[in-house]
Amino acid sequence: MRARWILPEKPAPGSQTAREIAAIAQALGCPASFATLLHRRGIVSTDMADRFLNPRLKTLSDPFLLPDMAPAVDRILHAIDRRERIVLYGDYDVDGIASLALLTRLLRAYGATPACFLPDRIEEGYGITREGLARCMAEFRPQLLVALDCGSTSAIELAALSGTADAIVVDHHECPSELPRCVAVINPKRSDADENAVEFRRLCTAGLVFKLCHALLKRRPAADFSLREHLDLVALATVADIVPLIGENRLLVQKGLEALECTRLPGLRALMDVAAVKPPLDSSTLGFQLGPRLNAAGRLGTAGDSLNLLLTDDPATAHTLAMGLDAQNRERRKVEAETLRDAEQILGADPAREPAIVCGGTGWHPGVVGIVASRLCRKYHRPALVVGFDDAGLGKGSGRSIAGLSLVEALGRCESLLERFGGHEMAAGVTVRQERFPAFAQQFRETVGALLSTDDLLPRVYLDAELDLKEVMLAFLDIHEKLQPFGMGNAQPVFLARDVRPLSEPAVLKEKHLRLALGSNGSRHEAIFFNGAADPLPRPPWDMAFTIARNEWRGRVSVQIQIQEIRSAQQA
Repeated sequence: MRARWILPEKPAPGSQTAREIAAIAQALGCPASFATLLHRRGIVSTDMADRFLNPRLKTLSDPFLLPDMAPAVDRILHAIDRRERIVLYGDYDVDGIASLALLTRLLRAYGATPACFLPDRIEEGYGITREGLARCMAEFRPQLLVALDCGSTSAIELAALSGTADAIVVDHHECPSELPRCVAVINPKRSDADENAVEFRRLCTAGLVFKLCHALLKRRPAADFSLREHLDLVALATVADIVPLIGENRLLVQKGLEALECTRLPGLRALMDVAAVKPPLDSSTLGFQLGPRLNAAGRLGTAGDSLNLLLTDDPATAHTLAMGLDAQNRERRKVEAETLRDAEQILGADPAREPAIVCGGTGWHPGVVGIVASRLCRKYHRPALVVGFDDAGLGKGSGRSIAGLSLVEALGRCESLLERFGGHEMAAGVTVRQERFPAFAQQFRETVGALLSTDDLLPRVYLDAELDLKEVMLAFLDIHEKLQPFGMGNAQPVFLARDVRPLSEPAVLKEKHLRLALGSNGSRHEAIFFNGAADPLPRPPWDMAFTIARNEWRGRVSVQIQIQEIRSAQQA
């Protein structure tokens, strides 16, 4: 599908935008092109630029601004003092596991011995289900249950605890109007949450647990526990959960990456070893190398190994667990590839003929349907839902969305055909009976068609600036990297180069990537085009959309040009 390239207009000379960019460039002593990149991220003053480029933990907002934070802190400290049985009930993805590990480590520093409970993805499903809660109560008999990354929609299930145990929910998923009746529901998406605390709405659950830990430590310091040193867990969860890397999230990830480079957690050190990860680290390290390995166990079975990896203090145990997770990740990739192949066969030759992609199959593993939905969503620029059915006809699926469509809102309009659903704007999970699936698929497509225009369904390449390849030097890369960490909401800049020509035949790498030697205005550059071998290249000369990255090989540092899109050159 041909993408539309969108290059922002240059500010008119003398306009307010031009004056703001000039002031930032002068104050920072940086090129106007870099000041322009900052301005397009909403940074319109020198003060904002300083906060963005030099984020400080002391600027974090007060955790007690979150709803129900004070009663949650009071109840947890009461449970610690009374030596009550505390059970942390978590989700099996990276956000849930990291949240469990962070809160467990702080409670241990207080002298408590909390138990951790993870539901079984296959047998008990996502979140607090009747089956999962029953097993948790039977195994641990909690007096205080703290639900992490789940629970906001579990009013009925948590009501069963009345008179048996108190409950606290810490969650970032969308909230219903009727909240669970428990001691505290720390969820910034509550309808009664402080409107001035919009920063909190972007946090993943590990970010909220960080806030809970901060609040606990403000009330009662813990010896030999550094919350800053545990920001590696928060950064890992924040990137893996694909929440916007702006504001406090960007600060937490930046400081978390620094903590990760010298982490004291044997599990993270072992995971970096098996993934062959070495400093300098960036958000792609978390999202594409460490996160998938931690997710692998929960996708194919139980996430217990991943949680134990983050909790162990023994390097030998950490090494064994990390090796096991690496093997499970290879198996996950195999299952994922098979499911993607089957899904594309079902969808046929033209999946983009409909406004949404919906497909399901018997025997598809529910642990990989979310990844498959994500791949289909990116490939066809359509909201995508993929469902795996068991032998009894019960389907568990996952969806991913595109900008402009709230997946939870769209699923809400199809609620009568679903057993349950939940999530947030860009990702959600569903449970549906096989006999209702055709009607649901049709209604969901119609709903998406009503909510999105034809224009919304056209893929776009958003370009940040036009750049002569002669400018792509190490000095430019150094200043470009000050914009990191990159991710949702703080995308890596995409540049446009015109009149680019190949200097030789491209080399094909691993049967799918291209390495190219490029010439432009008398300069020569090497570039990589990931997955570029899938389609024939257009006739040169080219317009090229590209990003830049640091490439280190045998002690030599160079700028790597990474091609995103190529088209035949068009008149400027």
